Formats: sequence, C-alpha cells, structure tokens
Amino acid sequence: MRLSDQFGYDLTLSDQDALAAWNATVLAFLAHGKTTPEHLERCLSLSPDFALGHAARGLFCLLLGRKELLGTSQECLAIAKTSAQHTPVTEREQAFIDALDTWMQGFPSRSADILDAMLVRAPEDAFLMKVIHAIRFVLGDAVGMRQSIERVFSAYDEKHPAYGYLLGCSAFSLEETGDYRLAEASGRKGLEFARDDAWGLHAVAHVHDMTGRSEEGAGWLENHPDGWAHCNNFGYHVWWHLALMYLDQGEADKALALYDADIRKDKTDDYRDISNAASLLVRLELEGVDVGARWEEIAQLSDKRAEDGCNVFADLHYLLALLNGGRRMGSDRLLNGLKERAQSETDIGRISAEAGLPTGLGLEQYRKGNYASAFSLLTSARDNLHTIGGSHAQRDVFERITIDAGLRAGFSSEAETLIKSRSSKRGALDRFAEQRLEICGKMRRAEQVMEDENLRAANSV
Repeated sequence: MRLSDQFGYDLTLSDQDALAAWNATVLAFLAHGKTTPEHLERCLSLSPDFALGHAARGLFCLLLGRKELLGTSQECLAIAKTSAQHTPVTEREQAFIDALDTWMQGFPSRSADILDAMLVRAPEDAFLMKVIHAIRFVLGDAVGMRQSIERVFSAYDEKHPAYGYLLGCSAFSLEETGDYRLAEASGRKGLEFARDDAWGLHAVAHVHDMTGRSEEGAGWLENHPDGWAHCNNFGYHVWWHLALMYLDQGEADKALALYDADIRKDKTDDYRDISNAASLLVRLELEGVDVGARWEEIAQLSDKRAEDGCNVFADLHYLLALLNGGRRMGSDRLLNGLKERAQSETDIGRISAEAGLPTGLGLEQYRKGNYASAFSLLTSARDNLHTIGGSHAQRDVFERITIDAGLRAGFSSEAETLIKSRSSKRGALDRFAEQRLEICGKMRRAEQVMEDENLRAANSV
C-alpha cells in the first residue's frame, strides 16, 4: 500500500501518522521552520525504512556544510539504498537517492540537474522545487534557480498548498537575476498565501537593499516581525538584513545593537551565522566603526572549523573571522585546505581554484596591508565569485573589501570602475557607493594638482 503526499505524489509509506509527519516536515522546510528536524525524526521513527526520508535527511546535512555531518549523510545514503532494495521506491524517490549519492561524490551541481529532470515530471512537488532551489543557492546559480521555477510555474495555482512558497522562491530568483520589480511583486503576493514564508519576506528585503531603498526596507522588516519568528537560524539572517538597512542609513549604533541582541543571540558556529556576523563586522569597520572585541568570539569558533572544507562560501567567512581575530595559524590551515581542494576535479575543487583561493589570498594580503596585491588577487576572482554561493547581498562584503583595497592602493580609476559596475548590477547607488565615489573624486583632484605642480616644476627648469 502506498499513500500520497499533500501534493498528490505517491510515497513508499503505509503509516498515516508517518505521512502526517512527512507532510509537516515538508511544510516546515518550505517555511525555514525550526521544527523541520523534529517532524522528520518522528516520520523516520514511525517508518524507519522510508527511503525518501533518509535521503532528505542526508541532503539536509550536506546543506549545513559541516564536515562532521558527512558521515551522517553517508549513513543516510546507505539506509536509503538498502530500503529501496527491500521495498521498491517511486521514480521520484529514487531521484532524491541519486541526488544524494551524486553530491556525496562531490558534484552538487549534478545533483541539482538530477532533481530538475524529475521536477519536470513532477512539477507540483514543492519539496522537490525547494530542495533544488537550496542546492542551486549554495552554488550561486541564480539563473538555474530561476529557470527551475519558471519551468513548473504554470503547474501551480492559488489552490496549491505551497503556492505562496513557490512565489517566494520565484521572488528570490528574480531578485538575484536583476528583475527587481517582478521580484518585489512576487514576494509580496506570496506572503498573502503563506504568511510564514520567511524566504519570500526576505526576498523583498533583498530588493530594497539592491535598489537603494534601505529606509523602506527597514520598515518592511520592522512591520513583519512575525514573518520569521518561527524560523530556525534563518531568523538571524533576517535580523542581519535589518542591520544592513540601518547601516546604510548611517545608524551604526542600531546595527551593533542588533548584532549583540539578535544576530549573535545564540553563539553558534553554523556557517550561516558566522557569515552574518563576520560580514557585518567588516562592513562596520569599513565605515570606521569600532567593533570592540567582537571578532574574538567568532574567530575562536571559526578556528575549529578551519578544516571543514565543505563549502567555499563558509570557508571565506571563517577566514574573515580568523584574519580579523588575529588567528594566524587558523587562517594558514584554512588557506592550505583551499590550495589542496583547488587541485580536485569536484565542484568544490573548481570553485576553490576559480574563486575561493584567489579571494582567500586576497583577503590575507588585505589584512597584511598589502593593498595593491590584495586588489589584484580579489579582482582576479571577481567574475567567478558568484560560484561560492550565497546572494549578491552576502557576497557584497568581498566587493566592498576589493574597492577599499583599490582606494588604499591609490587605484582611484580602477576603484571607480568597480564601484560603478557594482552599482549597475545593484540597480542604484547606496551610501557605500556614494561615499567611495566622493573619495575617488578627491583622489583624482589631488592627482591632478600633483600633476600640474610637476608640470610647472618641469617647465621652470
């Protein structure tokens, strides 16, 4: 006997309570809810041979980017395969097992392709849609995220139980591909159908950030506190977005207060939490704000994760914490790991070689005060930086450091070109860009004065 899930697709389940737990798992996952693991654990306790449940758990662990969870993912894969041999699974369930297997071999990009091929045949499976979205997000594949959703968008209507979540994912993919007007409309509409869609809520905040509307963005988040109250640590990321809005308005004190009260409320070593913290501290320091001893806490945690090597985005944020926290041995270990992985033919090897390693070395040179070298290394990786994963807003910290390195090295023209390129992609000038363009202008005027003085001196000889 097989039961069907809330989207109408067959599952290799016969226990109604297990089915209810699985459906709850999926809805919680769509909403970034903190109860996701609890529901999945209940489902598997009721149906320990549920292959899809084990495959999902394995994929969830890989998405966390923690070295110690690789063994758990491998165990989940083994159980899923054994279960599938004993009880034949559906084609859709097998796709999840194959995707987990492929990622374990080092190719999450191929895993996403496997699942996308299945999504075409099961277009109304919102869980499948969201898992693909999550994998392509960690790969920085904004175009792939958008294409995946657009292929199946017509299969959804307002009666679909996950319609709001689909709109939220669509909003984010539209924002990351620069379609800001449609992104905002999609995100706002999605919340009408799924009020707990923190992803869609935050997609609208991304639009505010990218289009230079920080005051409006702050109001948007302040007026929707219930939109992420149910979240796992994704809630800390939404607080991070609010801090960015405050900082863009020149309210560094409010950003720091959020850092202490909410962003680092729980001193976790989850890479997403470390990235929130490290990138905000860098932004604050670039604005001349004294962040006190805050680097030490995240540097200590990052030191223990320096050899994880599961996610280049994570590695680079650990590195920011290690460098700014004065942990030279930890930063050396992390950079050595990037060098080793850059020799691999896996996805992470390619990403390390093309983006991670040059960026990491550039950050090291920047911290040492070798700004010309830092600028050269960071700009060499710029075109491939999206492959480390994350969003434009998250990767912007590296753009800011690159621009600052250029200015400190005296490369006013090159820095100005980067600032204008950044602003063009974002859709508007923000406070950071306006201030740096002003600095570029002052540098050019000073250079012109010096050139004129040298010319007069030469003519007077």
